[in-house]
Amino acid sequence: MRPLRRADDPLIIDSLKVVDHCLKIDTPYGPCWRRYNHDGYGQKKDGGPYDGWGQGRAWPLLAGERAHYELAADNRYTPLITAMERFSSMGGMLPEQIWDSEDMPSEGLFLGRSAGSAQPLVWAHSEYLKLLRSAADGRVFDRISAVEERYAVPASQRTFSSQIEVFQTGRPITRVAAGLTLRILDPSPFRVVWTMDNWATNTHTDSRIVGYPGSYVDIPTQPSQAGTIVFTMYWPNGDRWLGRNISIARCTVPR
Repeated sequence: MRPLRRADDPLIIDSLKVVDHCLKIDTPYGPCWRRYNHDGYGQKKDGGPYDGWGQGRAWPLLAGERAHYELAADNRYTPLITAMERFSSMGGMLPEQIWDSEDMPSEGLFLGRSAGSAQPLVWAHSEYLKLLRSAADGRVFDRISAVEERYAVPASQRTFSSQIEVFQTGRPITRVAAGLTLRILDPSPFRVVWTMDNWATNTHTDSRIVGYPGSYVDIPTQPSQAGTIVFTMYWPNGDRWLGRNISIARCTVPR
């Protein structure tokens, strides 16, 4: 839950309302959260062990992630630190999941205590240690500064601006601000056949491989260069064309 948006962004606030309504569990030791709806990885409803199916329970490490959000939002977060500590065993070991239903003494299951899952879960202990460091710093310490500035700082306060507009077949766009570079991205190597003068002339550009994101082609534009970029794509490995032209307007007004 390291927010790529500001902590007070309406989308984040509204999303947390849904998360709390669907996934939050209140226990005698503090609140905890399940991972997602219909999670089947956890102790069965009758207390039987997970053997390929079950019901996902609340995960203490998610209380730590929520505490990081509350810290970023300048809200009270220390009760969640206390909750994580109280979810642990007598030896201070944090479980993967806690029992989040009524007590079942016959099965040794009690609300807010270990549900018989992995213990200790090192992932949960790592989250706890990061949370203590963040609390000491007064801010989420493991945020990547470049990412924070890009997504969490208001545009008027940023020290940089992106000079690239990305197009993907799964992320189509219809315009690009003149002066920016149009970057065409695809998982597989490809060729772009493109024009800026309604096919009076055209250019063939092969993509460059950049690793996990795939391959890309950059088409630069000039600040005063209005008009339309028209292109299609060809994948040599499968001898396949896109089968249609894409038109992207170059706008000299702000995007």
